[in-house]
Amino acid sequence: MLHPVFNPFPVLTTERLVLRRFTHDDAADLFEMRSNEIVMQYIHRPINKTIDDAVGLINVIEELLSKNDGITWCICLKNSNKYIGSIGFWRIEKDNHRAEIGYLLNPAYQGRGIMQEAVLTVIDYGFKELKLHSIEARVSPDNVASVNLLLKNKFIREAYFKEDHLFNGRFEDTMIYSLLTQT
Repeated sequence: MLHPVFNPFPVLTTERLVLRRFTHDDAADLFEMRSNEIVMQYIHRPINKTIDDAVGLINVIEELLSKNDGITWCICLKNSNKYIGSIGFWRIEKDNHRAEIGYLLNPAYQGRGIMQEAVLTVIDYGFKELKLHSIEARVSPDNVASVNLLLKNKFIREAYFKEDHLFNGRFEDTMIYSLLTQT
């Protein structure tokens, strides 16, 4: 069984990015993203209606972290502490040495390779530090950018579930991609 410990919080850096812990100071920027219908079109979670919704999400992130059941990083450019996105393993299956990766990036920063940089760093952390055997991603088949990002990082499609969940009165499909450790 995996025994991840996220204390102290692992701050990760890349050439252009700092992946740091969320704070309540990030709530306004998180709310801006999670209340945007275009940003949230492929994330089947309720749209944030108030800043308290964003604070609540930060609290959930912190609760998962305190139990070592998940870790989510706030993505910032190195020259700024401003939240521009998030990435993390929000569900860690300790018995199976498997985690589910999820990510979100402000549209103003898309198309610059930022998420690619963050994904590579988090995958590396997952395999080397957490000793994961596999990483999975669940995506909407309509989210072409996310699917392409996963394929670029050598994820393989494992499953396609037809109308497997109900969201906003519609049954939606889900694709599951995974990446196995290269040991």
